[in-house]
Amino acid sequence: MTNTALAKTVSRVLRGETQAFAPSALTLLNGLPHPVLAVAADGRICDCNVAAETFFELSRMMLVRLKLADVLPFGSPLLSAVEHALVRGSVINEYRVDLGTPRIGTERIVDFNVSPLSAGGDGVVIMLQERTIADKMDRQLTHRGAARSVTALASMLAHEIKNPLSGIRGAAQLLEHGMSESDRELTQLICDETDRIVKLVDRMEVFSDERPIERDSVNIHAVLDHVKRVAQAGFGRHVRILELYDPSLPPVLANRDQLVQVFLNLVKNAAEAVGTDAIDGQIELTTAFRPGVRLKTPGTNAPVSLPLEFCVIDNGPGVAPDIAEHLFDPFVSNKSSGTGLGLALVAKIIGDHGGIVECESHPRRTTFRVLLPMFVSADGRTGAE
Repeated sequence: MTNTALAKTVSRVLRGETQAFAPSALTLLNGLPHPVLAVAADGRICDCNVAAETFFELSRMMLVRLKLADVLPFGSPLLSAVEHALVRGSVINEYRVDLGTPRIGTERIVDFNVSPLSAGGDGVVIMLQERTIADKMDRQLTHRGAARSVTALASMLAHEIKNPLSGIRGAAQLLEHGMSESDRELTQLICDETDRIVKLVDRMEVFSDERPIERDSVNIHAVLDHVKRVAQAGFGRHVRILELYDPSLPPVLANRDQLVQVFLNLVKNAAEAVGTDAIDGQIELTTAFRPGVRLKTPGTNAPVSLPLEFCVIDNGPGVAPDIAEHLFDPFVSNKSSGTGLGLALVAKIIGDHGGIVECESHPRRTTFRVLLPMFVSADGRTGAE
């Protein structure tokens, strides 16, 4: 339904012509994934769809008792846009506006469209489109592009650097014979530094592996349990690890070993972010079913549903704001001793699985969220069935 047609339909509701609002139109309105509100000239909310109830976390019965200003932040640009639309009788669009409130969340970035309902100035229809999903897709495409850049760089390094390094190391070992003890320290330094560079190149060579991934039905809870045991036996001994799982979750379509690598990286980062000195250090591992996210992946003609959500949440100080947008890029790290390749590898693996990985960071609550497709057998049945 176009904005014009929608405006005409809601206009009938505002004028009390409820019979003209056919059941099929109601079905279409409630089927829209974007919040839609009908607002009278005095600011009173007259009607809304199901998505608006979800967005504002209020039922329709509650919303129609309120004014638009009651559910928006003080001085919101949306209120000014409604006034201008009523006065001018024209459609107004604005982008990336924060409608966050303590009730619905401190940050809810949306694009909005305000359309007059009629020339008489009796109200407007408002459509909101959250930027969360769109930004998520943009970030994922950026992560994939960064991974491809590292792939090309890794291939170049493997051919152009490792061979000369091998020669340098061999020459240093030959020079050790017949040298004094102090000179041997210098040749040993050469060997140690070449070994360090080779290890870095070896880590980057992982990015150049373009072989198809062998994927099958994987129980994500078994993967997370394994990661938890590894963490508690080593790098995560100083933190408490909580499990908040959805026991009815269907299996994920993935490579088990690569998922273990992904979540080991994420949990290790979380443990290091919390720090060994924290007296209340905590990491949460959560799983949930979140329908509604679809992404078109390479090699597929239609968007793939990504309903399985897995999160690693820590109560550390958070990610520095200046690197938050580039956290999954190669050589970007929040740690002084980090190489900046761990999260880039996570982004590559999840991207190869056709999924999404993202980070939301606030002081005392940093969330790494992974969205992946669920396993569907050859006969079209899921593990839940």
